[in-house]
Amino acid sequence: MASLDHEHFMRRAIALTANCPRLPFGALIVCAETGEVVAEGWNQSAINPTWHGEIDAINRLAESGRGDDGAGLVLYTTAEPCPMCLAAILWSGIGTVVFGSSIRFLQQQGWRQIDILADEVVRRSPGWACTIIGGVLERECNALFERPCQDP
Repeated sequence: MASLDHEHFMRRAIALTANCPRLPFGALIVCAETGEVVAEGWNQSAINPTWHGEIDAINRLAESGRGDDGAGLVLYTTAEPCPMCLAAILWSGIGTVVFGSSIRFLQQQGWRQIDILADEVVRRSPGWACTIIGGVLERECNALFERPCQDP
């Protein structure tokens, strides 16, 4: 995974937020070995409240049949995954998560967030392994969230 350009893939996650600019949570899943993007997603919670960007990407991964080696996959997302999304990431076996904006930043901006950080979910999930890397293109991601969400 050391050869992956985290900023390159985070730029793609940022670009995906154009699909839902009011809820700018974009996500993609990359094969760490090849650098191939195997799934992409964005927030669709206007349709279903659990359809976050990470969930969309995971569902698309499952539909593609490419999720066999989850440990070799990296999920990039514009914001730190909420506990629901991090649990889905763990159940999917995805080995690494890279995010831009933190839950703490989102809370400071008025976004409603469950107050449990991604690393705590991993730490309190014995039997699962997932590396969490935060703050990649943080300034660019933060700019997406600098106004409170207008949706419930």
